[in-house]
Amino acid sequence: MKYLNTKTLFYRSFLITGIICCCSLYAESQTTAKPETTAKPATDVKKVTVATTPVVKGASALIDTFFKKYKDDGTGPAIDYLFGTNKLFTDTAQITVLKGKLDALRQTIGKYTGKELIDQRSASPSLVFYSYLVKHESQPLRFTFIFYKPQNDWVLYRFKYDDQMDTELETAGKINNKRP
Repeated sequence: MKYLNTKTLFYRSFLITGIICCCSLYAESQTTAKPETTAKPATDVKKVTVATTPVVKGASALIDTFFKKYKDDGTGPAIDYLFGTNKLFTDTAQITVLKGKLDALRQTIGKYTGKELIDQRSASPSLVFYSYLVKHESQPLRFTFIFYKPQNDWVLYRFKYDDQMDTELETAGKINNKRP
């Protein structure tokens, strides 16, 4: 005949009660959060937000300004604006090469038609990651931004672009990439 271990039962019930309380507090804090309001609604771009990731207003404002310049003024002014947020980016030769490559690519893939947020992550309150699908007439690009807030202002930490989303999707859809 088996004996019931009351000590283990007590610890398990205490642990389960703690988990339930933490989950309910987290769920309540998510539902009572105020929705983000913007001063100027976007007219041609649908904004996608991730519910569990807090929106960082300063960094997202830099991205919005970047895309406005990218659409209205072209690649050069947009890149200059973006890299101008961080005084440590002083290698103008590399920035010029980046602008040239992105501008040449942009001329081959057609007119910019919009952007969609792919992912937004926050490593800490001072380091955030944004990934955007940048739509053009003939194919999409992906822009990846990482912003850092050393003191009071957000600055660009990393910027990358690529056109490999289709390859990644194909690889993810292969039989050998099943997740357990």
